[in-house]
Amino acid sequence: MSVLVCFHAHPDDEVFGTGGIMRSAADAGHRVVLVTATDGALGEVPEGLLTEGESLHDRRQRELERSAEVLGAQRVVLLGYADSGMAGTEGNTNPHAFANVDVEEAARRLADVLVEEQARVLTVYDSHGGYGHPDHVQVHHVGVRAAAIAEVPFVYEATMNRDRMREMMTANPNWDPSENEDASQLDIEAFGLPESELTTAVDVSGVLAAKRAAMVVHESQIGDFGPFIPMSDEDLASAFGTEWFRRIVPPVEAPDAVRETALPL
Repeated sequence: MSVLVCFHAHPDDEVFGTGGIMRSAADAGHRVVLVTATDGALGEVPEGLLTEGESLHDRRQRELERSAEVLGAQRVVLLGYADSGMAGTEGNTNPHAFANVDVEEAARRLADVLVEEQARVLTVYDSHGGYGHPDHVQVHHVGVRAAAIAEVPFVYEATMNRDRMREMMTANPNWDPSENEDASQLDIEAFGLPESELTTAVDVSGVLAAKRAAMVVHESQIGDFGPFIPMSDEDLASAFGTEWFRRIVPPVEAPDAVRETALPL
């Protein structure tokens, strides 16, 4: 048995880029640990969803726990930092927001988990956080440092294949991230990485039912997942049936083509 640790910024982030590898690893008998940096309290929420006295923080934590169960995570670790919000928003100025915390301090907290779990593989985000969100960028910095402290053998950046994303947007305008209000000012060229820089493509089409079920669990984030939940199996597989990574530990010097089809668990 190996241990996979997936490090994410907010509740629900675990689904898009690593939901498939989490479920697949668990099904193969490996231990899966999900670490989430923030409470996600600055996310938008559909009007009327929260019950009287219920906070978005509490709702998102419960959704995260249910999602983790669906995706096969045996342990969920909440670092508990404040949500920084999208770039350019008021939350960015909060000194307690994750994007503003000391990298070394946060990395040592994560490293403690990695050492305790004897993690073999850690996933983080690429250096611009996939699309520039301050918390996602900080996940990269904290995760890379924590992996170095804990001497994790394999570290992967979970990201998006920018070339495939462009192709799908051209073929299907409904699959356009700019339709998401949070991403309305983002350029496709700021999303993910070009395929030439990716080292690893994992086919997760066999566990898409779990990935879709985890999307449904995050009711408070229906703005993010809503367009995808009713997709046909074929369209969902086209959009989310492959999860993309760049291996950074040990490094790949010149990834001019995808070389791996699985994580080394």
